[in-house]
Amino acid sequence: MERKIRVLIAKAGLDGHDRGAKVIAAALRDAGMEVIYTGLRQTPDMIVEAALQEDVDVIGISMLSGAHMTLFPRIRKMMNERGLTDVLLTGGGIMSAEDVEELKKVGVGQLFTPGAPMSAIAEYIRNWVAQNRRVAVV
Repeated sequence: MERKIRVLIAKAGLDGHDRGAKVIAAALRDAGMEVIYTGLRQTPDMIVEAALQEDVDVIGISMLSGAHMTLFPRIRKMMNERGLTDVLLTGGGIMSAEDVEELKKVGVGQLFTPGAPMSAIAEYIRNWVAQNRRVAVV
């Protein structure tokens, strides 16, 4: 049975600005994906637990607080510990190209900075899920 791609969008840490996360969530819904938005101030444990409960294909983290070098690796580590090794961890926010490269080394997928086209984000997710997930999605 085929199903829509399931994406969990979360705001990790103390970052209180969620406009971008809501815009991404709406764009991914418009692109035909099922989106679960967890809201503000989520801990890595809360994010990973929600991903498990919702059986998602993708976790997308919106990060504007500057804590990306701490929170992304912590989330990836917890995902691996909880068996979410075939779930994409991606996201976006304000981060340097050097930080993006370091995060890729610990298993974080492509990261998008402000101004990235919504269509590019949706296409990246579709392609990653088609190549890496063991579920049939539409």
